[in-house]
Amino acid sequence: MLASTDLAILADSPTIEQIDGLDVRNRELEAQGYGVTLKHTDHFAPGTYVRDLFIPAGTELAGARHKTDHVVIFDGDITVWHEGSMVRLTGRHVLTSKAGSKRVGYTHADTWCTGVFPNPDNETDVRVLEARFVENSEQLQCNRMPVLPRREETPCLV
Repeated sequence: MLASTDLAILADSPTIEQIDGLDVRNRELEAQGYGVTLKHTDHFAPGTYVRDLFIPAGTELAGARHKTDHVVIFDGDITVWHEGSMVRLTGRHVLTSKAGSKRVGYTHADTWCTGVFPNPDNETDVRVLEARFVENSEQLQCNRMPVLPRREETPCLV
């Protein structure tokens, strides 16, 4: 977790290399004991998988690179990379996230980030879904930081 001023290292239109660099920096800080445990909830409906992630105010984070197009809903106040630029989203926003996208953001206030994914075979094993929807699922915060408290029924996809 970094201070909001650390987002200044990203340009208004950051490259994927800059975003990946911020992710590496975050993991280095996590290795030193810094970080935040994110509260996450899974929801299932026929043909649909929804991941609800609560991000507390003052959190800087880098997400996983997604393999598929999907819908993402932000509700709160977050500066986030979207479509090649950093944008501040206040209130509720429904966006299409393209395959290959990887987001970074900073929450100015408590924010919910909800991903809506197609799930035609109605899979309910979260580990299988993680591998299906993100690259390097072993690098998800919940898989790489066993020192943080974790409840098996609520893994986190960041």
